[in-house]
Amino acid sequence: MIRVLLADDHKIVRDGLKRILAATVDLQVAGEAGDGDALLRLAKSADYDVAVIDLSMPGLSGIALVKRLKAEKPKLRVLVLSMHGEQQYAARALKAGASGYLNKDSAAELLVTAIRKIAAGGMHITEAAAASLVSGTKKHDELSNREFEVLRLLVEGLGPTEIGERLHLSVKTVSTHKTRILDKLNLGSAAELVRYALENKLV
Repeated sequence: MIRVLLADDHKIVRDGLKRILAATVDLQVAGEAGDGDALLRLAKSADYDVAVIDLSMPGLSGIALVKRLKAEKPKLRVLVLSMHGEQQYAARALKAGASGYLNKDSAAELLVTAIRKIAAGGMHITEAAAASLVSGTKKHDELSNREFEVLRLLVEGLGPTEIGERLHLSVKTVSTHKTRILDKLNLGSAAELVRYALENKLV
């Protein structure tokens, strides 16, 4: 039996995932969490085979969450299930230690297949994700993982205080990251940053 740990801040999503996995004979949802901090507590308190996690959750989230999860439980396999496109996020997630990346638009059968494959020691990478690993670099590829997280939250409309609370950073540090992001992308304002993110399918 493959023990699965689900993490998504939307209960309706978790309930839907549980229904999908309940229809199988070899997958069991052994734990669920609604934010990154709860996920880490659960992962440390028991043994799971695969963690299926969203990138955008309250508390520790995104690439930083993947790294922390792998540091705390190296043997735990991680499948990122996200609404963000594979082209922009998959490469970072895989480099951080995830064993697979799946878009939430994917079919239920693909989710089950991906979990089984990852539990068996394999990797699950879609064609789009594979393309992102070998394609030429873009300006935003030069951003650090932390800067990339700040960019994502800025584009979602969060202010420095909210971002600081979400990522456990001071407002001053968030502002410094914002300045570096604009410099690296050669942009002059938050509005230009949003336009850049839309043009490059970062949202």
